Amino acid sequence: MAMAIMVSTRLWLGGAISPSRDAALIRRAVALVRACASPERALLAATDGLVTYAKAFRKAFGKAFRSKHHTGRVGAPRSIAWPKVVIGQVVKRYERRRVVGIERRLVQGSRSLLERLVDRTQGGGGVPNTAYIERLNATFRARPAVLVRRSRGLARQHRRLHAGMYLVGTVYNFCTNHASLGTDAASGPSRTPAMAAGLTSHRWSMSEVLEYHVPPPRWQPPKRRGRRSKAMRQLMDRWAA
Repeated sequence: MAMAIMVSTRLWLGGAISPSRDAALIRRAVALVRACASPERALLAATDGLVTYAKAFRKAFGKAFRSKHHTGRVGAPRSIAWPKVVIGQVVKRYERRRVVGIERRLVQGSRSLLERLVDRTQGGGGVPNTAYIERLNATFRARPAVLVRRSRGLARQHRRLHAGMYLVGTVYNFCTNHASLGTDAASGPSRTPAMAAGLTSHRWSMSEVLEYHVPPPRWQPPKRRGRRSKAMRQLMDRWAA
């Protein structure tokens, strides 16, 4: 399981599942981060020492959006790289299964922007680290029975594990108060990550999560040659607009 978290709000951004920790798995996880990010704002990505993470972030944010600068030439504006993307790596050195040293590397971006983003997300005085996602991984391992260590209920189906991961992630975002997110008297002693991210104004109950009606995707009319009939055009105006 490869997952991502927004440190400032503790919001779980999503995850991807694969039988092995390969490049395809990491690219899917990085794609979730890109879908949640905005090119107008600076982004700090902190990963572990696996070099595939840095390559995936560089590729995903290298040509991620279209430039709004019009050159007067024919065609769409060219794709340009995100202007403020900082990539940091936290490399841990082990001896006899114990951490004996930590090296922090700046893979991309400026040192000054890195320090500003760390102060903004961690409240000052922090350093680039992976402690937040590691703590979230421990939370996920403790909740689904298939992820508990030395469990007899192994995950045998990819779809079931994927659905269970997103169920746990939704409960974590909307139903679980986070003690570190209580900032003032108006917000109460603590808030959920979804409240801190501005996605909701209250802590959801399990009933609200399980009974929430998710709207189906927009209906896509079938592709056929020739002119569409009047009945088909009426269906498109009603369901595909």
